[in-house]
Amino acid sequence: MATIISTDLDFQQNITQHSLVIVKYHADWCGNCRLISPKYKNLSEDPQNSSVTFLEVNAEENPIARKAAGVTNLPFFATFSKGQLLKGIDTSRIETVQELITEVIKSV
Repeated sequence: MATIISTDLDFQQNITQHSLVIVKYHADWCGNCRLISPKYKNLSEDPQNSSVTFLEVNAEENPIARKAAGVTNLPFFATFSKGQLLKGIDTSRIETVQELITEVIKSV
């Protein structure tokens, strides 16, 4: 599944209409955000993650979505289940993101 670009206008709908969502928060100026983007896209296309919807949110342009996850640093990743925040982490390691996804899949 491809990643979905989300904004404040559709964020709430995106996190509530899917049972399991991971959101990558980024900013245009963030070098680590750019470096992790292709790896995040690869995770979204991995069959073992097929039950997860992958969103991308520009944290600087979407303050409502940013606040929903309590974003503190970038890149920041947050998981939601049926609209409820499960967990959020700031990391530049794709392995940590995969661990987060696996943890959430097992818990839901």
